[in-house]
Amino acid sequence: MSFTNPDQEVIAEVLKSSSTIAVVGLSDQPHRTSYQVSEAMQKAGYKIIPVNPNISESLGEKAVSSLKEVEEDIDIINVFRRSEFLPEVAEEAKEKNAKAFWAQQGVFHPEADKILKNSNQTVIMDTCIKVAHAMMV
Repeated sequence: MSFTNPDQEVIAEVLKSSSTIAVVGLSDQPHRTSYQVSEAMQKAGYKIIPVNPNISESLGEKAVSSLKEVEEDIDIINVFRRSEFLPEVAEEAKEKNAKAFWAQQGVFHPEADKILKNSNQTVIMDTCIKVAHAMMV
C-alpha cells in the first residue's frame, strides 16, 4: 500500500482550523530548521508546544519530554525527527486526539500511516508546514 498526502483543500482546512501545534524534536537553537519553522508558525498565531527531552524550553514555551506529557489539546503534531523514528512517534500520537500528524519535508515512513489508520488524524508526510501555511492560508 502506498501513501499519498491528502488534497490541498484538506491540508488547508487542517491549518485553518488549528491553533495548537506540538512540535516533536523542536530545537532551542535558532539556526536549526525546526526552530525557524516553528517560530514562523508561532508568529502566524499558533501556540507551539516543544516536545524534546533534551531541552527545557524553546520559543518562550516550556518543553515536555514526550507527547504523553502534553496535557492540553493538540491540533497538529508536527514531527522533526528522522524518518526511522516516525513509527515510534506515531504510536504516541495515536493516544492523542489531534487533527493531524504532520511529518516535515524529507521525513516519511509508511508504517506511521498504518499505525494511525484507525485514528481520526489526517496524516501528512514529507511536507513543510511553513510552506503549506504560506501557500494555503
